[in-house]
Order: sequence, then C-alpha cells, then structure tokens
Amino acid sequence: MFRAISNSIRLARAARELGRHDALFPLELRREMPKLLLMLLPLAKIRLPWEEEPEHIEGSVGERLAVALANLGPSYIKLGQFLATRPDVIGADLAADLTSLQDKLPPFPAEEARRIIAEDLGKPVDELYESFSEAIAAASIAQVHHARTMPEPETQQGGAEETPADIAEPIEAAHEAGAEEVVEALDVSAEETAPDRGLDVAVKVLRPNVEARFADDLDSFFWAAETIERFYKPARRLRPVEVVQTLADSVRLEMDFRLEAAAISEMAQNTANDVGFRVPDVDWERTARRVLTIEWVDGIPASDRDALVDAGHDMKALGRQVIQSFLTHALRDGFFHADMHQGNLFVDADGVLVAVDFGIMGRIGPHERRYLADILMGFLLRDYPRIADVHFEAGYVPRTKSRHAFAQALRSIGEPIWGKSLGELSMSRLLSQLFQVTEQFDMRTRPELILLQKTMVVVEGVARHFDPDHNIWESAEPVVKEWITDQATPEHRLEEAAAGAVQMGRVLANLPDILERAERATRLLADNVDDQGVKVHPGSLKSESRIHPALWLIAGALIALLAVAIF
Repeated sequence: MFRAISNSIRLARAARELGRHDALFPLELRREMPKLLLMLLPLAKIRLPWEEEPEHIEGSVGERLAVALANLGPSYIKLGQFLATRPDVIGADLAADLTSLQDKLPPFPAEEARRIIAEDLGKPVDELYESFSEAIAAASIAQVHHARTMPEPETQQGGAEETPADIAEPIEAAHEAGAEEVVEALDVSAEETAPDRGLDVAVKVLRPNVEARFADDLDSFFWAAETIERFYKPARRLRPVEVVQTLADSVRLEMDFRLEAAAISEMAQNTANDVGFRVPDVDWERTARRVLTIEWVDGIPASDRDALVDAGHDMKALGRQVIQSFLTHALRDGFFHADMHQGNLFVDADGVLVAVDFGIMGRIGPHERRYLADILMGFLLRDYPRIADVHFEAGYVPRTKSRHAFAQALRSIGEPIWGKSLGELSMSRLLSQLFQVTEQFDMRTRPELILLQKTMVVVEGVARHFDPDHNIWESAEPVVKEWITDQATPEHRLEEAAAGAVQMGRVLANLPDILERAERATRLLADNVDDQGVKVHPGSLKSESRIHPALWLIAGALIALLAVAIF
C-alpha cells in the first residue's frame, strides 16, 4: 500500500508537468482518448502559486514532451532517451522527436567532484592530476572535467625545469651566433621532447546522490508498467515491464564507470586494425565506479561542419566512414556504440573518427547478425521473398501467417526507398512502416534489434550532416557483402562447428539434470490426476513452471543423436 501511495505521488507530479506542457493530453490526440480520462485535463493544468508559467512550446507532441521530461530531471531525461530507442512502443514519429532530447543539466561544484574522486581513488585530486578544471560538460548522470595527469616519478626526479643536455648546448651556441630562427626551433624541440609533462585527460565524475534518485523513479516506472499490464490487455504485447527492466539495466550499467571503461577497452580491441575509426585510451589507474579517466581527444567536434570543411576534411569520405564503421561493428563484432550522435564523435587531424561516451552500448549475437545481414542484402538486391524467408526461419513471424503477404508488405516498404539519396529518404517514415508490419504480422519486438535500428537512424543523421547527398545503400553494400562472404569461408565454418561442439558438450553435461527436472514435473502431474482431471493447485507447480515445454524434446533428440553416434 505504501509503495502504491508513494509512487502515485511521484507520478502525479510528473503528470502535472506533462500536462502543463500539453504533453499529457495532447490536443492532437484528444479525439482518441476516453472521455473519463479527458475529465482530468483541467487538474493537470492547474498552476500552484509558487510555480512559474510554463513556457509555450510550438511544435509536435514529441517536442513538447521532450521539454517536459527535461524539466522533470535526470531519470525522466533517461526515460525519454530510452523511449526514443523504442518506436515499437511509442510510435516512430514520437520516437524521432525524442531523439533531440538534450541530456544537459547545470554542473555540480568542482569541489564535490574532487571529494568523489578522492573517495573512489583513495588519493586527493592534487596527487592524481597536475591540473583539474571546472566542469566543461554536464549531463543527467555525470559531468566531465579537463585534467592533466601527474608526470611520471622518474621524470620528476630529473627536474621538470631542466633542458636535456643534448639540446641545451646547441641552444646556447645558437644564442651566441644570433641565429634567432634556429633558437626558436630548438626551443620548440626542447619543449616537445622534454618528458616532464603529464597527459591531457577527460575525467568523468558521477553526480552526487544520483543513484538514490534513479532508484525511486525507476520503482515508480515499474509500478506504472505493472499496473498497465494488469489492467490494459492490449499493452501486454509491448511488454511494458520488460521495457522498464531494460531501462533499469541500462542505467545500472551507465552508473558504474568501470563497465564503461570495459566497453571502451573491448571496442578498442575490436577496432585496433580498423582504418578511419578509433576510441580513446583508458587510464585504469584513475578509473573507479564513480570516476572514469580517458585520453583527451584533440579533434574537431563532428557537429561543427564548417570547421571540418575549413580544416580540409573530405566530407563525403566522413559520411561513408561513419556508416561503414557502424555496420562493421554491428556485423563483424556484434558490439556497437548505441549513442553515436554528432556530440559523441570527433574528427582528428588525420580525418579519423574518434568516438566518446560509451555509456550505452548494443550487443547482438551471431544469429541476429546473420538475420540483419540477410535483411540488408535482401533490400540491396530487392529480394523481398528472401527477407520474408529469413523472418519465418528465425521464428520472428508466426508460421500461421502468409509468407507471400509478408513479402508483399516488405516490398511496399523497400521499393519507395530504392535508389534515393539519404536526403530524400525519411527514416522516420520507414521505421513507422516497419513497425506497422510487425503489428500486422504479430511479430514480437526484439529490444536489441530495435536499439540497432534506432542507432542506425542516428548514424545516418550524422552521415547526412557530413554529406547531404550520401546514399546509405552504396556505403552499406560492401560491408554487408564482405561479412556474408567471410561467413561462407571454410575457416569460419570450422569455427562454427567447433563452437557448436563445445555448446553440445555443455548441454550433454546438463542432460541428467534436465531429465530429472522433467521427470519430477511429470510425476507431480501424474500424482494429481484422477477421473475428474488434473487437480493441481495453480501455485503448486510454481517451482517447476520455469521448465520449458521442449525439455523432453531436447532430451529425446540428444538421446537419438547419441544412439546414432554409438551404433
């Protein structure tokens, strides 16, 4: 009861903020709303004496919603950003509007950041960093400071102010000869070679008390999702509790910077030999749960197109590189940066893309990668029956549905986009059509693929920013073809067979337990059957309810496989 009351109060506060910005009962959707719900509209717009008049926002429902969520604070900003990745839940148009939700908040005092760093790293900031700036960027979960690490101990012993002997003598000789240009060059050389400076780094620090605030708001989200699932059956297909659980897992990962450092390290290993893309180095000695220290990226922000053009960078090449890098990470590695917008990309002096902020990462397994590649290749070849076959073989579409009808629906999506430049293509409209198809054919939503699709839209936006006439299909085709070709090589087939053998060994090792659990469940059922039928209480099989119906089939198949192998 207390949980219901406390969550109701928190959600009522959020509802009022949404109502004040006309995002709770949007004018555009009122005709579709129940009349009983509309009776609450005046309550949502009441302004208390201490509240400011809400800013009048022109624009779509999504734009007004973004403003309201930003006003509600860190948890709701993250909720909005997460919902932007779930067009299957809120609709493609609303999701597209929420992608513009800016995760920016006022910074907290640098002294508070220093306290957190000292607590987590066990040393005061002055012993860890030679310099430490005020916050240069602040978001809902953390803020970033520019710092320089302390010089290495051996260089400090040598004296930071001393000029190396092999450089000092030529400088003195040049002074005596009056060769000012030589002196200047040698002075610069001395500065560059003197090993008495630390490294420039970016230090990310978790906001104080942000974990407790998120815990309260996430509990409210769970309670709302559970209530919706219980009383509104049409929403069950979208699995709102699972949606909130995914958000909670994402936030938990984002609030432990050791995990973000691990993600950077994994992507660095994956992309070590890639051309045109890299990630910063991690300073593990200055990284802990609430503190992350990485290499300072010296480059031009991807958002500053004019500066990139002035610096002489090839904008068409950058557009191609961002698309191909993303697809390579997704297909080859199954691990990709899921928040690769312009603000998280820099271009260094060599034209290499450098990604930052690895708080949100996506991961897809080999099966999903094959599915993705087959779909992309199907669209590239305009082979819609092939795409339909992939969906049915993967079990994403129930076999009771018509393959021909599904292929026809896919054709209605694919043909209008064929041959068009990215500037002519509306990804929002494309995703809207895709999710309409999933609803028509009873496809279950797959969060990892939806996150991939959302990220692809964002990455395409970056490509359009670099090169408005960029064609995504031309950039995607070589990456997809190369991956599919690699999958067909004998070496890869052997790797798959070896992996399958290892997995089979694990299943065989667990076979006795599988059989025992299945037998226990069957015996329990048999003991509770009489002439009247099954007399088991709904709760009596609770401990066995997790047993998949296919356990006996798996066991039977394994036994048959062993029999063939033996005889």
